[in-house]
Amino acid sequence: MTVRQAYKFALDPTPRQQGKLASHTGAARFAYNWGLALVKRRLAERKADKGVVVPWTLPELRREWNRAKAEVAPWWGENSKEAYSSGLAALAQGLASWAASRAGTRAGPRMGFPTRKRKGRSRQGCRFTTDPIRVEADRHHVVLPRLGRIKTHESTRKLARRIEQGTARILAATISQSGGRWFVSFTCEVQRAQRTPRQPGVRVGVDVGVKHLAVVSTGQVIDNPAPLNANLRRLRRQTRQLARCQGSRDPAGGRRPPSRNWQQAKARLARTHARVANLRREALHQLTSDLAITYGTVVVERLNIAGMVQNHRLARAIADSGMGQVHRLLAYKCPWNGGQLVKADLFFPSSKTCSGCGTAKAKLSLAERVFDCEACGLRLDRDLNAARNLAALLEVSEVADASNRMIVVAGSGTETENARGADVRPGAAGQSPKRREASGPGRDGRKTGTAGSQGSAA
Repeated sequence: MTVRQAYKFALDPTPRQQGKLASHTGAARFAYNWGLALVKRRLAERKADKGVVVPWTLPELRREWNRAKAEVAPWWGENSKEAYSSGLAALAQGLASWAASRAGTRAGPRMGFPTRKRKGRSRQGCRFTTDPIRVEADRHHVVLPRLGRIKTHESTRKLARRIEQGTARILAATISQSGGRWFVSFTCEVQRAQRTPRQPGVRVGVDVGVKHLAVVSTGQVIDNPAPLNANLRRLRRQTRQLARCQGSRDPAGGRRPPSRNWQQAKARLARTHARVANLRREALHQLTSDLAITYGTVVVERLNIAGMVQNHRLARAIADSGMGQVHRLLAYKCPWNGGQLVKADLFFPSSKTCSGCGTAKAKLSLAERVFDCEACGLRLDRDLNAARNLAALLEVSEVADASNRMIVVAGSGTETENARGADVRPGAAGQSPKRREASGPGRDGRKTGTAGSQGSAA
């Protein structure tokens, strides 16, 4: 199978190379801001004259830049042309997303009009698409346009081996800075061998949550590392240290040269934030890789994360767990390893339904961590009960698949909408389907029958 895959490596540039990297990312930001100002000016002029042409696409923005670059940026020759094109491409993408969102043709939350990028606030990045882009044979250096040969902090053998074997081809390279360190990410076209999971015939349900990162229907429990909570005291101390230093803004709001202590304190704080993000990312990758490699079918439930974080008592814990990333990672890891990912309906009451007899409770507060079934007497952890319900959901859906009631995401089958049809609730074959509406406020004052409360209880 041919896939698009990225390989990201940390860099160890010399001080001179660091200056060149910063210059290229700054050039991309300058081109973006210049193009945004041009679009806004043309939009204002078109209100008085309908004949004014507004550059909206990347080719149009490039033509305008080539005509004006000698005047607005006489130093443009110091950087690769790809730096300016990268900034204009980001602007064109932002304009297209805003227009599609405004027209109602773009899925997801509404997108605002592009805003100006500020140095030190926006993400520093630049993308290269033309040669020379390569990984050196010594597996400790990379070559980028106008930047030359740069040493990597880690070995590039994973990508170098594939290039030597002819199973990977570099399409583009993106440089970025995060936590005081420079990175390069290679976008590659990779020929991946067909794999088979260790247990291809086994289906499991996975319930993600806050107390535990995930609970598998087999009984496996993956602890939540909660990296933000573990480093919260350090972050607070470093934030106070930064506030006591002389920053780049004076009390009146004007700009001033920041002190060296402020720069060092800011770098320490950035490294801590980067460490928190890396710990969270590592835990999520280990979890999803293990699930995709081991089981043939993984069943998860859709979660309304944006709605869940509206509960300010749980917002930090939910964001710290990164549970929303589990679906995204499994969506490509499952097919890469020969499995499939199944997503249950957003309103499926996995936590409220008994995995033994299929009886659903009307209310289940977040404080009830043990599920007690009054009908059959089953008593077990609520997260394990939810995971078993998700695994059993697929058993029923396989019978009802001919009616297109289940959605198989990133699998070998077709993608169909998941409807609340008959006989799709585990242990309830022959019963009529019912949509469980909100049944009233729970202990925390929120409705307990809604999707938000079900996701929060997971």
